[in-house]
Amino acid sequence: MENIQNRRIRIFDTTLRDGEQAPGASLYPEEKIRIARQLAKMGVDTIEPGFPISSPGDFQAVQQISRELHNVEICGFARAMKADIDAAVRATQDAAQRRIHMFLSSSDIHLDFQLRKSRQQVVEMARSMVAYAKQFVDRIEFSPMDATRTGDEFLFEVLEAVIAEGATILNIPDTVGYALPEEYGNMFRRVRQSVRGGDTVEYSAHCHNDLGLAVANSLAAIAAGVTHVEVTVNGVGERAGNCSLEELVMAIETRKMTMGVETGIITSEVFNTSKMVSRIMGFPIAYNKPIVGRNAFQHEAGIHQDGLLKNRSTYEIMDPEKLGIPRSMIILGKHSGRHALKHRVGQFGVELTAEELDALYTRFKEKADEQKIVTDDQLMELVGATVEGHMEAFTLTHVHVVSSSDRERIASVSVRNNETGEEQAFSGSGEGPIEAIVQSLSQAMPMNVVFSDLELHSLSTGEKATGEAEVTISVNGETFKNTGIDQDILVAIAKAYVSACNQAARVQRQSEAGATASSAS
Repeated sequence: MENIQNRRIRIFDTTLRDGEQAPGASLYPEEKIRIARQLAKMGVDTIEPGFPISSPGDFQAVQQISRELHNVEICGFARAMKADIDAAVRATQDAAQRRIHMFLSSSDIHLDFQLRKSRQQVVEMARSMVAYAKQFVDRIEFSPMDATRTGDEFLFEVLEAVIAEGATILNIPDTVGYALPEEYGNMFRRVRQSVRGGDTVEYSAHCHNDLGLAVANSLAAIAAGVTHVEVTVNGVGERAGNCSLEELVMAIETRKMTMGVETGIITSEVFNTSKMVSRIMGFPIAYNKPIVGRNAFQHEAGIHQDGLLKNRSTYEIMDPEKLGIPRSMIILGKHSGRHALKHRVGQFGVELTAEELDALYTRFKEKADEQKIVTDDQLMELVGATVEGHMEAFTLTHVHVVSSSDRERIASVSVRNNETGEEQAFSGSGEGPIEAIVQSLSQAMPMNVVFSDLELHSLSTGEKATGEAEVTISVNGETFKNTGIDQDILVAIAKAYVSACNQAARVQRQSEAGATASSAS
């Protein structure tokens, strides 16, 4: 049987241009450069690093990214104006591969109330500015802004004019997220069939998410023959954002045999890229965000947990580890069953009798009713109470923090080493209370701990709200992540830090035990 090769979809990332236009998402030039390097590492085909004429910082970022990243196409963004085009050409002149992306409004509502130009004036602007840009750059992308609210007759006229002047890529954007998937896909089909020269150019889709349809519309465009899709990491962008890179890529990856298309994205870098953009922009990722959200591969319901433990594919259509997501599919909460509880305890090398498991399950349910979820450290405390012993290497026994608006923050902690039974106190200071806590706890750990990341969440509302801290650390190049829960968020951070250290200690003990067993044999 003949092997039919999938059609390649080019991923055009505009996180650093359209994504940055989200309120509060502004980036410094050095932050753009860091993200661009990661985008290139992930395998995007084209990066739109900014709007060169908009500010000296944007020009500088586009220029440096053009000079540094030679394995990816760099796109300079411009209005249909000579000054914009000149800036985009200069900023990208050192790129190994480049294109100019020019946009001009096409819908009547934009022409009447924003641009204040006639249709004929718009056609002439589009024609002359594409011809002007073509003197400098061969690959010219043209976008008729608000295309989905532009009638076919005028849309075709504009597109025919820019094709005649040398445009090589037509991007037909759903600028305000208005289109339905069937409408959007059919629009590309009509353009390809009806526009003079429409079969000589490439096509790109650019969708906004105002109705939650950006990914669906992009997939409809792909089905209609589009070969470039414009996306942002985490779907960031103006208003409700843009088509989400990770959602589109994984929809294609998961259903590529059905769709007959594929991308060049290295999926193991998807999660790292998502976290980087979230951190740098200061935009948290929703718990239920597909692919990269905290709950995307986590399961609390007992029926789901039971199925997953028997076969992962019962409730998961993707492997999170192939996306670079640490495996933590079972979340222990009040909906969890005995099977999941026994499995998690077994992962820590603990075997319980039927009676001990029943006793633990009762304690576990009481704890879960109090605070929704039970962390690994809390579970091990419950196991210790059940079998009358300490299961973890370290126990945090005391945290005290002194904060001030005009002085260094000071923290003191007490940590018990459960192997030796010795309890010691440590203190530290920092510009903020978190730094002070980390300085204190790092002294307590007999390992070199690097504090990597912190996420804070509220688990309830009101005066007695409970806070959850998720701390990520690195020990000997290996990453560990755990959570802490407390009404005092600083105490929750301290608990999470110690929990992550306990996780590292468990791995170290298991490694040493394996080495001892190997040498004995």
